[in-house]
Amino acid sequence: MSAKTTALTVLSAALLAPALLVAPAHAAPTPPADAKGQPAPAPPVSMSTVGGSLLGQPGTQVNLLPGAPALPANLTGRSWIVADAESGEVLAAHNAHWRLPPASTMKMLFADTVLPGLPKDQVHKVTDKDMEGVGPGSSLVGVKEDLEYSVHDLWLGVFLRSGNDAVHVLSAMNGGVEKTVKDMQAHAEELQALDTHVVSPDGYDAPEQVSSAYDLTLVARSGLQKQDFREYCGTVSAKFPGLQEAGKPRDYFEIQNTNRLMTGAGGIAPYKGIAGVKNGNTTMAGSTFTGAAQQGSRKLLVTVMNPGAGGANSVYEETAALFDWGFAAAGKVKPVGELVPPKSADTSSHGSPAQSHENDPAAAGKEPDGGAGTALAVAGGVLAVLAGGAFVVNRRWPRGRRGRGEELI
Repeated sequence: MSAKTTALTVLSAALLAPALLVAPAHAAPTPPADAKGQPAPAPPVSMSTVGGSLLGQPGTQVNLLPGAPALPANLTGRSWIVADAESGEVLAAHNAHWRLPPASTMKMLFADTVLPGLPKDQVHKVTDKDMEGVGPGSSLVGVKEDLEYSVHDLWLGVFLRSGNDAVHVLSAMNGGVEKTVKDMQAHAEELQALDTHVVSPDGYDAPEQVSSAYDLTLVARSGLQKQDFREYCGTVSAKFPGLQEAGKPRDYFEIQNTNRLMTGAGGIAPYKGIAGVKNGNTTMAGSTFTGAAQQGSRKLLVTVMNPGAGGANSVYEETAALFDWGFAAAGKVKPVGELVPPKSADTSSHGSPAQSHENDPAAAGKEPDGGAGTALAVAGGVLAVLAGGAFVVNRRWPRGRRGRGEELI
């Protein structure tokens, strides 16, 4: 990694001053109250240092250079991170490695793990056994026993409607929930998402099921290397198979993405350049969200976990504010860490690992570039297209992969 990625200090936005360039400082603000006015839990004093030692410290980590915009005021997320999707530089973070319930953002890891092994045109007839274990109160897309669905249909149900029913059917096709959980855990470890402990493939609340803003961002970055992943997370609306009566064409009904920064639902303005990826909400997790967006040549990833105020829209509002800050701060901050490469990545040549084009026929025969494609999708012939049109991530690694916990200097 170039000298530009060196992280020099830790500061909250409120304490930034000319002395920043002389003496590093650290501020860990008092945790905000939760939605009921009760003091929110404090982050651990010591957390993982994967990606740099500053990311293991509690509080806000940012290093603003002269002319940089201040961080957004009144952020209430227990944990958040802003990172460059290509270089992996972490521009700012707050309790990035705090292990928290992830809700349906866990489905990003499910998709990144299972999607490559299931051909999208494969058709499966759903059985009662496939649907066992779907938790009460789960979000559902409307999968029905004894009806047939393509893998493509089911992934649309996962990404657009966060359908736990679709997750369980795909898990059954992958060899069962138990195997899928093991596969997901192994993939998380390969990605160095070491805060993550998988209990259920759909993110349904379960004891000890946790991830972190850092890990979810790693997973999203990995998923966005896959053309099908980009297609599904970038789909705004689609037709989903409904009932099938003998002798009649199958019914279809429209499903819409629950990502409000894409659809504008709930009074949230669609975010310019948004390209996915996944939102979630459960009792234990509160609201969680990982988003990807592009403006000009800059591509950012933002994850926000469990805002303490503002209702259903707060996670989107805080994500949008952090996107705005990240785009405005480009070139005006020194990174406080990095998104590390997978354990198996070759970082010795030009900072880029060899990438498989198994899921990207258009890229076959080209030099590895970390993934190329669009955040568009075709679903049953009906599509609502993202305004931006494309989201290409040329993922770059540092020349020498750092070991776990090594400080950026």
